[in-house]
Order: sequence, then structure tokens, then C-alpha cells
Amino acid sequence: MMQYRHLHYFVSVVDAGSFSRAASTIHVAQPALSQQIAQLEEQLGVSLLLRSARGVRPTAAGEVLYREASSILRRLQQLPGIVRSGTGQTKGIVRLGMSSTFLTTAPMAFMERCKTSLPDVVLRMAVSDSPTIKRRVTEHELDLGLVLEDEFVPTVARTPLFKQRLFLVRHRAASKGKPIQLVDLASLPLILPPSPNITRTALDRVFAAAMLSPNVVMEADVVANIIAAVRAGVGGSVLPKGDLSDMSGDDLGEPEAIEPPVYLTCSMISSGNFPLTNAAEAVRDLLTGFVGTILRQTQAPGVEWIAPAQTAPGTSR
Repeated sequence: MMQYRHLHYFVSVVDAGSFSRAASTIHVAQPALSQQIAQLEEQLGVSLLLRSARGVRPTAAGEVLYREASSILRRLQQLPGIVRSGTGQTKGIVRLGMSSTFLTTAPMAFMERCKTSLPDVVLRMAVSDSPTIKRRVTEHELDLGLVLEDEFVPTVARTPLFKQRLFLVRHRAASKGKPIQLVDLASLPLILPPSPNITRTALDRVFAAAMLSPNVVMEADVVANIIAAVRAGVGGSVLPKGDLSDMSGDDLGEPEAIEPPVYLTCSMISSGNFPLTNAAEAVRDLLTGFVGTILRQTQAPGVEWIAPAQTAPGTSR
């Protein structure tokens, strides 16, 4: 009969890439670990791991089991928090993913806010791109995600918070400091992230609709690398932010709004088929208010708040 330890041991071996490393990590003797995996393969009637001198990797059947077993183990880890939710306790571990493209310092600042406001909640932060965060929420690796979206796919539960306009960012020497037409944007040397980045997807869509081909001279998927290339004079870029005050230096020009406007939507997402714990709900509500406060204080250009007004007191459109 398949048991919890079989799944735990198997996932640990795949994560470690070898029996010896897994045995050391989970403090189980290697022969016992090998025996447990052999029992699991016998019960399922399939080979789960490919063994070589360089370690182990899952077979096709092993990849299926790894995906499903990982999801089961994560759900089991969440059970204490879900049970405590029934008693009204705001306590437990919350895994939050956040895109820092438009709010560069937000992840660190929010972690400090969470420590103060929710002292019994352990926040585990993951900063990544929006597609990765969305995938990890769908696969139950993250409880919550703050992401940018170009289109809504019905795989997660979401609360749209605000729309963020896209801006051209380029070196101060090249910047005109005024809105730029889409046709003119297409003719400029551009540094853009590769697909399936959300900003790139939105731009490709509007360029195609206008029957334009952008002049992409460089692709980079990290904002810091994009800005470094802009500063070096390689070209301009398009970012979902109209305020560059969180970036050091004075060599970047004033962000130039694209005409006609192109927007991304910032949404709070969670799994559509697994309930949030009280702790996760508290983090969600705290983060929603935190984002609203930042937008109000910075008067961020190109932002249109679309969540209920009570989630961001004082935030104007």
C-alpha cells in the first residue's frame, strides 16, 4: 500500500538528483531509501527513475508521479493552517509570489510590513516573472501571487487590482519627454524581454493589430539587464511603469507614454480549487492595501485602480 513516506522519499530523490544526497537531506540511510523507492516501483508496476553515474532523473512515469506527489505533499503541509482557519487563528506559513517589474522595492518592504502587522505569519517570498508565478500558483507551489496579466486565463482565482499603462524608457539624451505614437515606437531600436513575457506578449499583440514590426535589437529577461542596456545606449525599452524614482542615477529620461495606450492588469491570484487559510487571506488583504498605499503615495503615472475603493483608501484614478 502506498504511504506518505513513499511519496516524500521519491520527491526528495528527484529534487536531490541522487540517492546519496537525498539520504543526507532527509536523514535516512541510503539502503533504506533505495528499498522504499523499489517498493513504490513494484506497487505501481513501472520504472520511476533512470539511474546513471551522474545521478538519477525521473522517467516519463516518474515525471507524472513527481508532479502529482509534489502537489499532494504541499496540500498536506497546508492542512494545519486550514484546520486553524476554522478556529479563526491567523497563524501559519504563507508562500507569496510577486513580480517586481513595476514595484522594484515592494517585495522587501512588504516582508517588513508583514512582520509587523502579522507577527504569527511566516511569509515566504518568491520574486519572479508573472508567467512563472502564475504557473507556481496553479501547481500549488505558491498560495498567492501578485502578477501582471495581458489576458485572463480561467486557471486561477483572481482579483484585478489596477491597470498599468506601458511606457517607453530610454536614455535621457534620446528621450523626448512626451507621449510616443505606436508607429514611431516600432521604428526605434528596442530592448525587449523574450516571449512569453507579459509585456512582450502585449506589445506583440498591439504591433500585429497595427500591422507593424518592431525593431528589436536585443532581448533580455531581467529588468536590471534591460536598464543597463538602455543606459549603455543600445536602445529603448518598454516597461509597465511610468515612475523611475526607484532606480538610481539620472541618466534615464522621463518615461514616455505609448499612444494609443497599452495596458497590463495587476491581479492578485490564488488557486481556483484550493481554499486559502486565514493566514493567506490576511496576507492577501494586507498586500492589497499595501499596494494601494504605494500607488497613492507615489501617484504612479499610468495607473487606473479597478479594485473596490475600500481596498485602497485615498487612491485616485
